[in-house]
Amino acid sequence: MKTKILVVDDEADLELLIKQKFRRKIRENVYEFLFASNGQEALNRVRDTPDLDIVLSDINMPVMDGLTLLSKLPETNPIVKTVMVSAYGDMENIRTAMNRGAFDFVTKPVDFTDLELTMDKTATHVQQTRETLRAIQENNILKMYVDETVLNVMGRPGFENKLMVSETVDATVVFMDICGFTALSEVLPPANVVGLLNKYFDQMVQEVIAQGGYIDKFMGDAVMAVFRGDYHLDRAIDAALSVRSVIQANEDTLPDGKPYRPEVSIGINTGEMVSGNIGSASLKRLDYTVIGDTVNVSQRLQSAAKPGQIIITEPIYQQVKESFQCTPVGEATLKNKSLPVMTYEVVA
Repeated sequence: MKTKILVVDDEADLELLIKQKFRRKIRENVYEFLFASNGQEALNRVRDTPDLDIVLSDINMPVMDGLTLLSKLPETNPIVKTVMVSAYGDMENIRTAMNRGAFDFVTKPVDFTDLELTMDKTATHVQQTRETLRAIQENNILKMYVDETVLNVMGRPGFENKLMVSETVDATVVFMDICGFTALSEVLPPANVVGLLNKYFDQMVQEVIAQGGYIDKFMGDAVMAVFRGDYHLDRAIDAALSVRSVIQANEDTLPDGKPYRPEVSIGINTGEMVSGNIGSASLKRLDYTVIGDTVNVSQRLQSAAKPGQIIITEPIYQQVKESFQCTPVGEATLKNKSLPVMTYEVVA
């Protein structure tokens, strides 16, 4: 990778000397040199060259000296590192330079072998800083796409060595679908569809997080949420009731002026399921999720639910009937289930 270096010195012959000494490295695109004759000119070059790596600066210059330049560089480009190259190599100047942020100090007359080693060391430090900042930015972007609970799991020691290892957990899965949204998307402009969907998703996510759940995935106009830990079933039902309430409170206006009030259909199931990374390690495409019959039944309960309904099974009803008001819906035939399943609606 090419290192871009700004040389700041009012000695006219230094530019020619630099180009001669590093001719091969310049030709091989290892170094690229820029030049400025004083600190003010250097600041302008730094401002116009965001990918600059190193500043080699003299101290004694007209208009703006090198020590003043040092104090102004961080606000112009906090990544670039400065190496002072000066005949004023007394301890006072060295201490002042280092206290103002100089990365290193080279005295004149210049030993170009030493200067090259210093530049390479400085360039390595700058590259490491850029990689660290890039990692931070990528991590912040990752947080927009991956639930914090999943990130915490991924941060456990040795996680990368256990990518394909799964565990059996006791948890509750909630599937929530925005009813009729697919049909709505056929008559609305794409921007309106995305805007409404993001609005509703954000409201749903807030209620899930408030009850200690995490979002496993978004699927079209549906959300899959998982609840683990103490009282995970109760917390999941509380979240579902809140989601239904907050979504039904919306009253949007469609482009044709007609009002639109969204509804959600929700299915909840609880029990054992397999948790882990599902996908291909070779392709490096994995999905940290839960799978199993418990999860499948939850999705099928949601499919059987009408707009505004929160549907659970008989075993779940027996667990929560003292805490939640439920009414029987009747037997439902769920996909891949040989026998009908008795279902209940959670009312409040």
